[in-house]
Parts: sequence; C-alpha cells; structure tokens
Amino acid sequence: MLQTVVKKWFKDKESGFLDNGGGADIMVRKADLVNCQFLKVGVTVEFECHSDKRGLIAKKVKLTNQKRSQQANHAQKPYRPGVMT
Repeated sequence: MLQTVVKKWFKDKESGFLDNGGGADIMVRKADLVNCQFLKVGVTVEFECHSDKRGLIAKKVKLTNQKRSQQANHAQKPYRPGVMT
C-alpha cells in the first residue's frame, strides 16, 4: 500500500486527484473509496496504484489515522522546560 495526500476533490464529479510528488497526479473515483463517501483536500490516504490508458488510477483508497497518531505521540512526550527537542 502506498500513502499520499489528497490534492483535489470534486464533489459534483465524485472524483479527485492524489499528490504524486513531481509526477502526474493520481486519479481517484468515489467507487474506489473504502469506508467513506468523499475525500477532503490535505488528508492522508492509503491506496493501490494502477495504470491504464488515461494515466495512474488509485484503487482501494482508505483514510489513514496519521493525524491522530501524531497527536497521540505528541501528548506522550514529557514536558522539559528549557530544552529544545
């Protein structure tokens, strides 16, 4: 499974694009979403990447819990005044 962020989502078209670094964006359709109906720009997703005549297509796209886990890790870090971490 690959991970990236959602670059664009068009509710009216029920599709969007995932960021692909410097390469061509990866298309994603509502039919390929797992356990969700749409995506928000900036969220991190996991997916399988396939190619066809139109370019790269994301399949089995799932939301990750990356933002929540980062907050949990930050909360567990002890506060140490005067020390840069």
